[in-house]
Amino acid sequence: MKIKEVIDKMKAYHFGKDKDGNPIDETKTRDKVLYGNTDQECTGIVTTCFASTEVIKKAIALGCNLIISHEALFWNHGDHTDWLQDNKVFQKKRDLLESHGIVVWRDHDYIHSGIPEEGLNVDGIFYGVMDKLGWRKYVKDVKRATTYELEEAMAGEELVKKCIKDFNLNGVRLVGDINTKVKKVMIPGHLIGGVDNETLKQVEEGDYDCLISMEITDFTMSEYIRDSAMLGRPRLIIEVGHFNTEEPGMEYMVKYVNKAIGDDDMPVHFVKSADGFTYYGGNE
Repeated sequence: MKIKEVIDKMKAYHFGKDKDGNPIDETKTRDKVLYGNTDQECTGIVTTCFASTEVIKKAIALGCNLIISHEALFWNHGDHTDWLQDNKVFQKKRDLLESHGIVVWRDHDYIHSGIPEEGLNVDGIFYGVMDKLGWRKYVKDVKRATTYELEEAMAGEELVKKCIKDFNLNGVRLVGDINTKVKKVMIPGHLIGGVDNETLKQVEEGDYDCLISMEITDFTMSEYIRDSAMLGRPRLIIEVGHFNTEEPGMEYMVKYVNKAIGDDDMPVHFVKSADGFTYYGGNE
């Protein structure tokens, strides 16, 4: 099967509509072939969140020439490369891909649009997060899989340790009170300033105890959570990181790729991007 056929079949397996119910616009979607020649036979597939140099090398070692990544390949929104032609890191990464005939296809908008699970079109990324946490029975809306209510309150420190273990992390950053008794959990979108007011309203109205966050902005949600804790309403943010939070969805993809492309013999592997953060020092 040619790589372009694999990509077409993966797209068809997804729901393929935006939040307004319109078909994903191929001229505007982020889900492009970011590198490589798709008119070649697919020797195997690697799924990952970010096609780092290490991921590419592991794909080569596995004999796979298609990498399905959730995020951009060359470090910018839209994955533009015209400004990088003289960049030596770009040149070396490009040459590594070229020398081994690797194709990288980004699956972002399609996987978020939905995959078929439980008779529904569920967000494929956050459904994977739910699966990784083992929280199916706690989810409030399985289609979105970003809000949870636990049966029994969990100690904040226990949840922190669970996140580190389940997501295979080097550590996490914390905001607020680690002694928070956590019963209601939200995984918000990007906390990057512009949309944080709306998220803050949702946290307050939903009375959430804990956020498992991707990015976080110091002057918005972070300070709200700190003030809440200081004013007698303990809350906690566990900042897992953007790629670390979403990568379980790409790990979950391995469970359905063969079905989606109609080829049970196609080798499919998940290769973790690895935690991009290391931690040094602290209050020692």
